[in-house]
Amino acid sequence: MDAPHPTHELLALLDLEPLGEDVFRGYSRSRSPRVYGGQVVGQALVAAQRTVPPERPAHSLHAYFILPGDPHAPIDFAVERLRDGRSFTTRRCVARQRGRTIFSMEASFQIDEPGLEHAFPAPQAPPPESLPTKNALAERFAEFLPPGATECIAGSPAVDIRVVDPHAYFSNTAKADAKQFIWFRLVDRIGDDLATHQSVLAYLSDMTLLNTALIAHGRSIFDDRLQVASLDHALWLHRPFRIDEWMLYAQDSPTAAGARTLTRGMIFSKDGRLIASVAQEGLIRDLSIETRADR
Repeated sequence: MDAPHPTHELLALLDLEPLGEDVFRGYSRSRSPRVYGGQVVGQALVAAQRTVPPERPAHSLHAYFILPGDPHAPIDFAVERLRDGRSFTTRRCVARQRGRTIFSMEASFQIDEPGLEHAFPAPQAPPPESLPTKNALAERFAEFLPPGATECIAGSPAVDIRVVDPHAYFSNTAKADAKQFIWFRLVDRIGDDLATHQSVLAYLSDMTLLNTALIAHGRSIFDDRLQVASLDHALWLHRPFRIDEWMLYAQDSPTAAGARTLTRGMIFSKDGRLIASVAQEGLIRDLSIETRADR
């Protein structure tokens, strides 16, 4: 029997099962103890998309991670139709497991309209083809990684990721500016459906963001003395794109305080167009510091 095709598996992860009117069910394919946040974001966007005409693509979403998701239980997504206007459509989506709400999101969709245009230019970064693969990096930095981290770094084989400065990402190094550049793309070509490209981008937009804040402190996401979790997530989709072509994720973290950090990202196409913007607040709790907080 042939092994499952990685890209088909990723797209199947985002292909929800209809349960009834505006209710859908998603499943996980993860060995981690909790569901990857980007998975829930991507699946919730798919659920909302299923209730909106295809000529109205998503332009923004705003979400909260309320409880960790259990990868061994299905996730049910209930969509509420808040508004169907002449130009804009608004949806609310709530994700539940075992009767408990774990995630909520509101998303907005818009017909294609002409208008003013401007955008920041893409930052200078070496081309992705010149950078080592994530598997090569995992092997190179193995001495800095805890058990099981190699699988985490490898992630989905459907996604090619190239880190511009791997020293900051994989190892505990000297403190540096809280910013990093990451190239990514699907390794296989997929169809032309914009909604599918948007849902995969939503899935990938959660990756590596919180590690950007840790660079400022000479720490990494693999530090077992830290408790790290996404608290909320916002994504703005500015222009059409293809997720199976190289995209540059320019990330930074302007602040951290109160065991929380703010991270931001701009996603550019390889030819320099600003495709999307991302913002996320995350929990970064240093377990060596005594606290009574209980998330």
